[in-house]
Amino acid sequence: MKLFISPGACSLSPNIVLHELGLPFDLIPINMKTKKTPDGADFLALNPKGYIPALQLDNGQVLTEGVAIVQYLADLKPEAKLAPANGTFERSRLQEMLNFISTEIHKGFSPLFNSALPDDVRAIFKNKLFVRLGEIATTLEKHDYLLGSQFTVADAYLFTVLGWSKHFAIDLNQWPSIAKFYERVGARAAVKAAIAAEADVSKAA
Repeated sequence: MKLFISPGACSLSPNIVLHELGLPFDLIPINMKTKKTPDGADFLALNPKGYIPALQLDNGQVLTEGVAIVQYLADLKPEAKLAPANGTFERSRLQEMLNFISTEIHKGFSPLFNSALPDDVRAIFKNKLFVRLGEIATTLEKHDYLLGSQFTVADAYLFTVLGWSKHFAIDLNQWPSIAKFYERVGARAAVKAAIAAEADVSKAA
């Protein structure tokens, strides 16, 4: 398998999942300005959407959208318990959480990356994001991970987007349960390995 990424972006989430599962794969950084791979290939030919992550399977098929990719990967090795079994109510709970992170937290951060955003508008987006983070904090006050005591692909995704807080002077310590979660997940061997792998391909690109 090949995972196409941009270091520091949301593609860290499936990168973490692949390391958690111990599956073999190649990590390929994309130049998001030129849409080229390190060897000069056209990323748009592989993924016309033009954004990451994208997962190319050994049979040539390409899967996009992070929440779809991480669930596909989790199902390749169900014994790792990174996702409840398909068809169960617990799986629907996972999908509920993945969708919440995608639409409310991930997209909540997105406007803040626009440097041209006026301060008053930026404050509005930040306040809305803080409300959603408050909801996540309440969940994490009850247990170590989003769905209970078991680390899942949702935790990998949340950890990834929370990492963007440092770009906007957002102190996660204002939500103690989130700060503890971020530290807890960041200490996982697979998470450290995924971050290190991104750093390595960045240097080589």
